[in-house]
Amino acid sequence: MSCRQKRQRPAGTGRQGKAKDLPSLNDTTASAQRARLLAALKHKAIDTITIRRHLSILMPAARIKELRDQGHRIVTARVGRYDDQGRPHRNVALYTLVGGAK
Repeated sequence: MSCRQKRQRPAGTGRQGKAKDLPSLNDTTASAQRARLLAALKHKAIDTITIRRHLSILMPAARIKELRDQGHRIVTARVGRYDDQGRPHRNVALYTLVGGAK
């Protein structure tokens, strides 16, 4: 590949689905993480494993607390989930935004 050619992704490997609707995953500031998390919660309930994997938020509980401190009503339920390696996890937090947006 010459230095003038631009490397292209193979078809179908770009960002797809809801990730493109969320604020940038490259921004790791707490405010950007809260924005991504709140945007995801407005669509559906989301669990800790999914938040870490798809939203690039390593400490979801901290971001949930901050959103609650801002006045958002978020309830937590404990559920069973499997991780990417197929291992079962009990008591994974499932967060749901109650009453829509603040």
